[in-house]
Amino acid sequence: MVRHTKQKDTVLQALRGCDDFVSAQELHRRLTEQGERIGLATIYRQLNTLATNGNADTIRLNEQQMFRICDDNGHHHHLVCELCGKTVEIEPPDELWLRSVAQEHGYTVSSHTLEVFGLCPDCQQNQRESASPAQ
Repeated sequence: MVRHTKQKDTVLQALRGCDDFVSAQELHRRLTEQGERIGLATIYRQLNTLATNGNADTIRLNEQQMFRICDDNGHHHHLVCELCGKTVEIEPPDELWLRSVAQEHGYTVSSHTLEVFGLCPDCQQNQRESASPAQ
């Protein structure tokens, strides 16, 4: 049985307010700015519980664990910007491709996760602008 607490609800609502993956530290900063009194350790604990229960997705980005609510509760995959964290859900390769790659290497497939990391169009543009010489 999952207990509902004010802290759990606070973390869940804050995470629902984020469009992209967010770190526990960033969520803590946002909640503190909103006047919430909740410890960083509590936020970590609640986020990890949400991820363990399948209520939040988690990835590692730039050495940090990041979290995101995905309301469809289905299996899905993401494009993730390495600079700003912007996230886009994408269609995965088909099951036949996954199984053929596994079979080619002598594996069987029990599950899979696909996260594609790179730069979103905005961050690419910002890099081009900062790299061009000032006139």
